[in-house]
Amino acid sequence: MAAPGHSPTRFHRVHGANVRLDASRTRATRVESFANALCFSHEPLAPGQIFLVEIEEKELGWCGHLRVGLTAHDPQSLGAVPEYSLPDLVSLGDSWVFAITRSHNRVSVDGQEEPAPAPAPLWEPELRIDGVRIPRDKLVGRSRPGRYSHLLDELYRTNVLPPTALRSRIGVLYAPRPDGTADMHIVINGEDMGPSARSLPTARPLYAVIDVFASTKSVRVIQVEYGFPSLQTLCRLVIQKHIVHRLAIDGLDLPPMLKHFCQHE
Repeated sequence: MAAPGHSPTRFHRVHGANVRLDASRTRATRVESFANALCFSHEPLAPGQIFLVEIEEKELGWCGHLRVGLTAHDPQSLGAVPEYSLPDLVSLGDSWVFAITRSHNRVSVDGQEEPAPAPAPLWEPELRIDGVRIPRDKLVGRSRPGRYSHLLDELYRTNVLPPTALRSRIGVLYAPRPDGTADMHIVINGEDMGPSARSLPTARPLYAVIDVFASTKSVRVIQVEYGFPSLQTLCRLVIQKHIVHRLAIDGLDLPPMLKHFCQHE
C-alpha cells in the first residue's frame, strides 16, 4: 500500500513554550533550556504516511536527544502542552513516544526485544513496511555540499552514523494491521527500526510527536513524495549519477533553483 498524495506536512500551531517555528511552520527551534519543546504534526497522519524531520542544529552540554512518536490527543485539546514527551505526554495515555536509538525502541515479545527487520537492499527505490511503500529518496540524510560530501553522504546512506547525528533524517508512521489496529514504526535514514508499539487505535486520529529535546536544538520537516517522483527529483537523480560530489553542480549550466535543490535537498 502506498500512501496517496498529501498536502505539505508542517508543525501544529500548538507547541511547547520554548519552541519557535519559522513562518512556514516547517522548522522548529528550541530557543532556551532543554525541555518544553514538544511539537506535533499540523494534522493527523494517514495510514502509511511518514512524518519526516532532519536534525538541523545540535547544542552541546545536554544529555539526551530527539524523541519521536504518535499521540491520539488532538493538540488543540491539551490544556497545557506537557513539558516532556517522556514521561509527561505518555502518562496521559494514548501516546507512544521513544528516544531515538538503533535499538531499545522495538516491541518486546515474551520479555525479549523483537529483532530488527532485515534491511532492504540500498538500491531499492522504496522502503517497504508491512505493505506500506515509501519512496526512499528523501528518507536519507545528506551532508552540506563540500569537498568530502560524497564520502559523508555514503555514511548516511549506509546508516552507520549515530542515529541523532547532524543532518540525520528521522520519521514516524503507523502501518495498519489486519485486526484493525496498527503498528508504529520509526525510520532512521531510510532504515526501518521495526515496530516500536503495537495495537494503536486506528479509529482515532493519530498525530506525530516531535520532542526537540536536550542536545537536539532544531529540526526541519522534509516533504516526502508519494507515487511518481516530481520532474525536479528526476532531474536531481540523473544529475547525481554523472558527478563525483555536489560541489561540481556549481559548474553546470542549470537554473539557480535547480542547482540549490540538487545540492541541498
